[in-house]
Amino acid sequence: MEVALLTVGDELLAGDTVNTNANWLAAELSDRGVAVKRILSVPDDRSVIAERVRAYADAFDAVIVTGGIGGTPDDVTMDAVADAFDRDLAATDLTREAVTDHLAAIRERLPDSEVDVDVEAEAAIPVGSRPLLNDPGLAPGCVVEGVYVMPGIPEELKAMFESVADEFAGDRRSRFLYTVEPESDIVPALETAGERFDVAVGCYPDREAAHNRLKVTATDDDALDAAAAWLLDHANASETPVRRNWE
Repeated sequence: MEVALLTVGDELLAGDTVNTNANWLAAELSDRGVAVKRILSVPDDRSVIAERVRAYADAFDAVIVTGGIGGTPDDVTMDAVADAFDRDLAATDLTREAVTDHLAAIRERLPDSEVDVDVEAEAAIPVGSRPLLNDPGLAPGCVVEGVYVMPGIPEELKAMFESVADEFAGDRRSRFLYTVEPESDIVPALETAGERFDVAVGCYPDREAAHNRLKVTATDDDALDAAAAWLLDHANASETPVRRNWE
């Protein structure tokens, strides 16, 4: 399974907010054997979001879009996704009830506050899409033509993703090895392992830990194990972190 991540928000591009959602989702998907093929941040621009959603929906098995849903003026993601598939927006019985119940809980918890929310607008999702309820928050998400629309608030995103996590699965597996050999000295071994066993091999130097972390990835368990065994012998690698003074 190949997935693209589209994170929405001017604040991401300005550096005002760290994009922890992309990192968290990529790790969750990778743990499930899914290949994350794209991670892109885009502004709160309806036409830009719609164009990328269309392109990624055609190119990948699924797309996860985070951020820009709700009732503030810069929340244009749901409109953009509807544009991408030429659909109108409308509330469903399920999303309307969920938003209404959440607002009632807010009013009960904060009786002196003025909560003025357009329920129909807040609960609206592209017509014909599958609602994803937002238990910790207000605005619902949805699934439409392989595109999963989720909140940008990390707590809400994580809860919503967990509700559909079983829909993401793949056959990619990885193993990590460690070597204290200088990166330049093990290039031939890494290239040979990749070619001989048809695996992907990444090398990530860590100066603070004084070792290289090798990541071996494959879709065949036997090839993965064979490549790892070969690197243990030919790259002076270990299955546990090791240290040596590189200075």
